[in-house]
Amino acid sequence: MKEIGVRYRTESSRKTVGLGRKLGQLLHGGDLIVLTGELGCGKTWFTKGIALGLGITEVVTSPSFALMNAYEGVKTLFHMDVYRLEAAEDFLDTGLDECFDGEGVVVMEWGDKWPEILPARRLNVAFKIVGEQSRELVMTGEHPRMVEVLAALDQDV
Repeated sequence: MKEIGVRYRTESSRKTVGLGRKLGQLLHGGDLIVLTGELGCGKTWFTKGIALGLGITEVVTSPSFALMNAYEGVKTLFHMDVYRLEAAEDFLDTGLDECFDGEGVVVMEWGDKWPEILPARRLNVAFKIVGEQSRELVMTGEHPRMVEVLAALDQDV
């Protein structure tokens, strides 16, 4: 299937959280969201919004040192940050890839490091800092499930 993409611009961390929340409301178990962009671009803020959309009330924090945090809501959210891992083998050795086959939603920061090990059923979200508080988010996906999610999100935003 052909990859499709949608571009959004947020003007504050609150707006970034809001966009994440709308996306979170559309997600099902087995969905993978891969977040990319430089440090401080809003990946964790966006994940906080996804968590809210999944009905999670617990405070979401960056899993930089833990590698993964899990949160319970309507669906379990597995929030991964693989920045510190050097190679795909390091990731696979952790066993975190088993989360891809579960009923939870996976949000992976820095997952673009090893696209060859990621499932096709993923939505890629690239963040770009365009101002002090402004961010541009480009969401792309080619799997039919992610095309469906992008179409629904685009109607809601």
